[in-house]
Amino acid sequence: MKAILFREIKSFFGAPIGYLVIAIFLLIAGLYLWVFEGDYNILNSGFADLSPFFSIAPLIFLLLIPAITMRSFSDEFKQGTIELLLTKPISLWQIVSGKFLAAVILIILALVPTILYVVMLYLYGQPTGNLDVGSTIGSYFGLLFIIFSYAAIGVFTSTLSENQIVAFLLSVFLCFFLYFAFDGLASYFPQWENVIASFGMNNHFKSMSRGVIDTRDVLYFLSITIAFLSWTVFKLKSLKN
Repeated sequence: MKAILFREIKSFFGAPIGYLVIAIFLLIAGLYLWVFEGDYNILNSGFADLSPFFSIAPLIFLLLIPAITMRSFSDEFKQGTIELLLTKPISLWQIVSGKFLAAVILIILALVPTILYVVMLYLYGQPTGNLDVGSTIGSYFGLLFIIFSYAAIGVFTSTLSENQIVAFLLSVFLCFFLYFAFDGLASYFPQWENVIASFGMNNHFKSMSRGVIDTRDVLYFLSITIAFLSWTVFKLKSLKN
């Protein structure tokens, strides 16, 4: 698995894509939070609160993570190297895990500099330290699990087509559906609203953003991650056979 992981990370940073992904994420988040007028602007909100960042980050990841993962296996299919990859003396789980972890590490590297936002608000809030640290930590954990889920979905969709654009669009659709669709469906069934909404990522992310790490929320995200990685392995196994 290490060989696959290091190869993927090297491919990210051996070309502009790794640096570009980090720069795009920080640029978009920074502009919306500190420059552009609107609901996401922290300076205009009048509160030392990072909730605008945690509202916009899953939306940016909705496009950014599929853009990273779309080449995971699509490129192997297109280049004709998938057969060589599958014949290596490593398990399919190790291959999938290596590609998955490489994408996760890249996104986490993009997320790390945003800790500066926390430090700034903590130090310059009125009074100093006027920041809900528990909620902030919970939100970061929530983002981490969203990264896991989005990356697993993206790696899976990359096995469905050798066309990277198709893989990208499928990943965006599935991520969008799992994040937003159940909230929309819940509004049509008031008597089942809480039950239906609980199937969506947004519901569980909001729960973690309150600063309480509930086992149900963790299990939800881990279930999605493991499910899509398992389907990826199953898809590769069918090709191998």
